[in-house]
Amino acid sequence: MQEFSTPAKYDIGPHDTVLTALLGLAQARPYGVSFTRPQNFEWVNVTTKDFVDEVFEVAKGLIANGVQQGDRVALLSETRYEWSLLDFAIWAAGAASVPIYGSSSLSQVRWAIEDSGAVIAVTETRDHTEIMKHLVLGPDGKPPLSDSPSKLRRILEINSSGVDTLKFEGRDISDDEVWERIRTTSSDDLASIVYTSGTTGRPKGCMLTHHNWLAQVLGLLTHPIGQIARPGNSMVTFLPLAHVLARAVSLAFVVSGGTQSHWSNFKTISVELQRNRPNLILGVPRVFEKVRNAAANNALDRGPIQAATFAKAEQVAIDYSKAMDEEDGPSRRLEMQHSIFEKLIYKKIRSAIGGACNYAISGGSAMSHDLLHFFRGIGIPVYEGYGLTEVAAAAAVNFGKDNVIGTVGQPVGGMAVKINDDGEICLRGEQLFTGYWQNDIATAEAFDSEGYFNTGDLGELLDTGHIVITGRKKDLIVTAGGKNVSPGPLEDKLRAHPLISQALVVGDGKPFIAVLIALDEDAMLRWKLGHNFPENKPTKELVTDPMLRAEIQDAINAANASVSHAESIKKFYILDRDLTEEGNELTPTMKVKRNIVVNRFAEEIDWIYRKK
Repeated sequence: MQEFSTPAKYDIGPHDTVLTALLGLAQARPYGVSFTRPQNFEWVNVTTKDFVDEVFEVAKGLIANGVQQGDRVALLSETRYEWSLLDFAIWAAGAASVPIYGSSSLSQVRWAIEDSGAVIAVTETRDHTEIMKHLVLGPDGKPPLSDSPSKLRRILEINSSGVDTLKFEGRDISDDEVWERIRTTSSDDLASIVYTSGTTGRPKGCMLTHHNWLAQVLGLLTHPIGQIARPGNSMVTFLPLAHVLARAVSLAFVVSGGTQSHWSNFKTISVELQRNRPNLILGVPRVFEKVRNAAANNALDRGPIQAATFAKAEQVAIDYSKAMDEEDGPSRRLEMQHSIFEKLIYKKIRSAIGGACNYAISGGSAMSHDLLHFFRGIGIPVYEGYGLTEVAAAAAVNFGKDNVIGTVGQPVGGMAVKINDDGEICLRGEQLFTGYWQNDIATAEAFDSEGYFNTGDLGELLDTGHIVITGRKKDLIVTAGGKNVSPGPLEDKLRAHPLISQALVVGDGKPFIAVLIALDEDAMLRWKLGHNFPENKPTKELVTDPMLRAEIQDAINAANASVSHAESIKKFYILDRDLTEEGNELTPTMKVKRNIVVNRFAEEIDWIYRKK
């Protein structure tokens, strides 16, 4: 058994919360810019004082609607300024928030509303509102259906002036009443029920207290990575705030005096990155894969010479980053090559994402080592972290001189890690949730006798305390020959290929390892044009094309080079479409829902093993 812990460099009092930290900042720096937000077709600054004033206005509206301390308020919205505003307002009213992804299915919304007992729901769009009404309210949108266990009393819609409605309805509530709610809120009170997006089973509601959230924020801010959130630095929040990673980093920026803006349309995010020029980009691996692939495809579009130049520049960036970890550093020749490509390639990639980005954080799933080296080599180090909903986001993170590519960093302050004899990663600390909402059995099963949370992830600890993720217990494949294979590393390497959107390794109980491949439609469009196919030719008509299959085989050969023969992929099947979140095949952070996909494509998997 291995163990490592990082002592907390902070103290949390009995009534300290993220909200009280914000209020302290508002007194110290009332006119610092906390947010920029779109308003009347332009971006306007929101000072810390203005934000706190607005938080109080919205909190009064919630109180006027009968929200009591300890009540739950649901928030169904994509990422936007009002999300952060409502999050703090719910806390100021003494209530707990229940975030729901804007992409959630009908059954997921129903479960979150009914299981949490939310009394008010705030939605973003008319579609969200109709979903909510259809599921839990009567035709008039007010009284609960007789056969529904919902406690929901009202729905407010952001796009239909729902926030302004709350402000208006709270005009007769005094500031003193809000202050009283804040003063009587304990750090041990429930702050949020966050439902696991999970790749299997019904979502479980993680109970996160104010202490958990504040410990998460302070753990990040007292870690070396906390310097990213200092006053004067900025970020664009475009990951779903319903996800704990985005929410934790957003909260850290708010209370530390950094500036953030929100954007939820990933298709136009490049425009917003260039407009806002953030210092930090927070993403999941697929975000960074898209940035790299866009640069490669742009070079390919300009011709074979430019494509070859990019390929050489990419390899130089990777080699340069790897040399940074060596005692002697990069050679003179590598320095010269890097300097040339800095002017030709690297600077342009940085400009495409705003030109001011000095840091990036990736979470949610593993990123390929070469991609991490590529970004560090072009001047944008991507720091991987590790965490779960159950610890309010980060348990460990890399940064700066302590960044070790291939690991997810050292534990943040207040977090202890141990590796059981079977390789399972277990966590204990200030950030650790109190259990699953109304699910005592799952809660009891989640903790060991020492109070450690059993994550289900497999890993190792280096002597420095850096954590290496090696797989997931439930995902472990055991072939018919008895070979244990962790699919994650193979899938990560395959996903780094421009043509591959998703990869799912299979082979449990089978004679060999195989993989399902989902193609990236944007990359396929360029591939079709480059191989003299009409651009409107459906991808599903190309899955048997020898040239395409040869490229996929090359990607598989490269991935296989990192594993033993028994662990290597022997056959593959190209799906006729990509996997989607809307189809319930991906989580909001783009992780494959393994069991669902395996069941949905059972015939295709059977075909792999039937085919001689």
